[in-house]
Amino acid sequence: MEGKSLNYTVLIEQDEDGVYVAKVPDIPGCYTQGKTVEQAMERIREAIQVCLKA
Repeated sequence: MEGKSLNYTVLIEQDEDGVYVAKVPDIPGCYTQGKTVEQAMERIREAIQVCLKA
């Protein structure tokens, strides 16, 4: 997948505990969380790579 650029929509919601949950609707089961929006975005990039390899 090196050299290819893929774009996915990422939805971020803050849960009742203040944690930001990021998910990719186009990739079932691809989600993560973070203490900040920035952390959630960084982690979802990693999660997308893992989900696409599975």
